[in-house]
Amino acid sequence: MPINELAVQEIMDIDFVSPVLANEDEQESIGPMASSASTSEAKDDSSSRVSKRIDNDVLHLAMTLPTRLAPEEEMSHDELADGTSYDDFSADPLVLFDNNNVFLDEEIVAQQTYTPEWQAYTVQPGDTFAVLAERNLGLGYSEVMSLLDSLPDEKVLTRLRVGRNFEYQLDRNDQLLALRIMKNARSGYLIERDENGDFDIASIEKAGEPTQRLFAGTVSGSFGLSAEATGLTAAEVAQLSNLLSKKLDFRRDTRRGDSFQVLVEYDVIDGQNLDPRILAVQYAGARMDLTVVRNSTDDRFYTPEGNSLDPAFARYPFSGSYRLSSSFNLQRKHPITGRISPHYGTDFAMPSGTSVITPADGRVEKVGSHPLAGRFVVIRHDNGYRTRYLHLSRPLVDRGDRVTMGERIALSGNTGRSTGPHLHYEVMVNSQRVDPMRVDLPENQSLQGDALAAFQRESEPLLAALESGETGTVVASRSSRNNDGT
Repeated sequence: MPINELAVQEIMDIDFVSPVLANEDEQESIGPMASSASTSEAKDDSSSRVSKRIDNDVLHLAMTLPTRLAPEEEMSHDELADGTSYDDFSADPLVLFDNNNVFLDEEIVAQQTYTPEWQAYTVQPGDTFAVLAERNLGLGYSEVMSLLDSLPDEKVLTRLRVGRNFEYQLDRNDQLLALRIMKNARSGYLIERDENGDFDIASIEKAGEPTQRLFAGTVSGSFGLSAEATGLTAAEVAQLSNLLSKKLDFRRDTRRGDSFQVLVEYDVIDGQNLDPRILAVQYAGARMDLTVVRNSTDDRFYTPEGNSLDPAFARYPFSGSYRLSSSFNLQRKHPITGRISPHYGTDFAMPSGTSVITPADGRVEKVGSHPLAGRFVVIRHDNGYRTRYLHLSRPLVDRGDRVTMGERIALSGNTGRSTGPHLHYEVMVNSQRVDPMRVDLPENQSLQGDALAAFQRESEPLLAALESGETGTVVASRSSRNNDGT
């Protein structure tokens, strides 16, 4: 009978056939003429062959043949539909085939790979990188020195600030694989160990998500405090004040109840607002109305009609805000003699060493020292304008130097006949002394033609944001997109 037609019971019978019984059946078929010696040899040889054949057949059946039911055990289609298996095999299939040298469990373990995970650490008071490297990163002293030598700026690790976070990966032996640390919110370093154990350094540069926010307020007291009350930071208020001061005199032109709105753009990185940039400002006052928008082409501010806010000549020869301690006054009387003693300039009280900047392009005409004026600088500008700066602690330019608008030319001081640290600033037009705070100053040219049309298209959404009055985040990306909306 072919082996694949055997029933279950027959297969089980074969599984337990004794080699000795099988040999006795063979011996009967051979006959009584065989000698006892040959019988013994045949018995041993037959036993070996039958045993090997049965083992191989059983293994083959178990691996390849489906189980057949005996005819009396055939099942109906309905019974087959409900059939399932409850065979209670060992959980370890290798028990069935002990003679096969298969070690499945060990093979699975060998195929598993190690995947390092990023871990984070926050610098605590008293932490140093050398200690952290040995305690947390598995680095020895020589490895720490090698890593520091590889960094373009080792201070990012040697001057750890409390609260700063860094991330790292370790191998299966708890040795450093990679280290990620940021110098600031935008930039940092990724340090990775290569196959030779050396450290490779890559720079990290994060791009921010441009976000715009509108601030609105009303003047109540000083303009600076009123601006801070809207939520603007001190740095943003200073940026706003410097911008408006090109057209607005905060002492003369601001009044209680004046309103203002400021549209500021930030780069948002990891939830932080970075690099604030004013995009548009609207000031509605009792004495002056002003609306200006930044032009992304040249980063200058213009009115909606394209008139430049930036004059060719700035009003103040310094950045920031300082108290005016004495005004221009041709009829000023001497406090003791009572005689007319004109004051030809404007004095600003400021600490010695404050930077003095040129209000316009020009050339240094004179640098010197005088018993009354102290150390001084004179600059000749275009269109017949000259400026003088007195009581300086140190000039930073020489006669004949070409200077540009906003360039540092000196440090303020208290030299000459002076009652305290301050800057005396004079403006002359065609050799005539004028009030620096009231004189009309030359302005830059306005936008024309295609430049004006492009600026006005760019300004539309910014002006709409100002007009809406809806404070808070107003748009998610800046107006510097292409005009086709891409």
